[in-house]
Amino acid sequence: MAIVLEDNTILHDLCGVNDRNLRYIEGVLGSRVHTRGNQLVLDSPKSQDQRVFRELIGELQTHLKNGHAPDRDLIHGIYRSLHEGNDTELALLRRTVLNVPGSSTKVFPRGTNQASYIESMTGKDIVFGVGPAGTGKTFLAIAYALQEILSKRMRKLVLTRPVVEAGESLGFLPGDLAQKINPYLRPLYDAMDILVPYETVSRLEENRIIEIAPLAYMRGRSLSNAFIILDEAQNTTVEQMKMFLTRLGEGSKAVITGDITQIDLPVKKKSGLVDAVNVLVGIDEIAFSYFTAHDVVRHPVVKKIIQAYETQG
Repeated sequence: MAIVLEDNTILHDLCGVNDRNLRYIEGVLGSRVHTRGNQLVLDSPKSQDQRVFRELIGELQTHLKNGHAPDRDLIHGIYRSLHEGNDTELALLRRTVLNVPGSSTKVFPRGTNQASYIESMTGKDIVFGVGPAGTGKTFLAIAYALQEILSKRMRKLVLTRPVVEAGESLGFLPGDLAQKINPYLRPLYDAMDILVPYETVSRLEENRIIEIAPLAYMRGRSLSNAFIILDEAQNTTVEQMKMFLTRLGEGSKAVITGDITQIDLPVKKKSGLVDAVNVLVGIDEIAFSYFTAHDVVRHPVVKKIIQAYETQG
């Protein structure tokens, strides 16, 4: 079966560097895929394979027209939705995109779990992103927050996390409070550095639009018209989590991210994140997004490492 592509640029982007996208498509379809002139050719006589191939290429072309270059995660996500006949997931993948003002690239979800996570941030007041490292929980939260702040839909971005981990205390680190907490918030800054120029982040900090605060310093505050990100929430206590969640003022949103398999609290302390996902189920304004090793978007070996630990556990 052959699909004719009128635009050679689209053909090149569909194939990817060294035809790696074709290899991903072969992997999900189980049949050889190659090019012939301006055609994409599937070597399979099965009508089911041909239907999925045609629809998969059509979806990928739609994403390309929206500026979303195909990659392994997108191909796998579209194939899974097609295979399951899930039109809702396909529509979610098509429409979910983050446009950060001043950024050179749009931010697209790398799968349906990420797409659902972004959509939850749009429609809910509080969103929990729970899953292993490398699944995009923090990066997407930062991208959404910057979109809202730089578009002036939100007044302030507050970044916080528990800062006492593995027996180390801020008091033993050199420098003032900002210098002490900076290493703990480095992952959040890394995400911002990818999305916008350093000068933009510095300007926002100087104007107090971006604020960093240790979780312990949040007590007694009421944050209005702010986007608040609590990172590494698995290391909050139950009391800290309750305190944080009740800081939300009018017009604010909060995203709480964490990995419940990497809790650094003392053994006798219950994680506030583990407690919250059980206690808060059923509240309409709160959404929970769960990620697995299949959602990892870092180096491919990271996914295998996480799966190995999950199997051993």
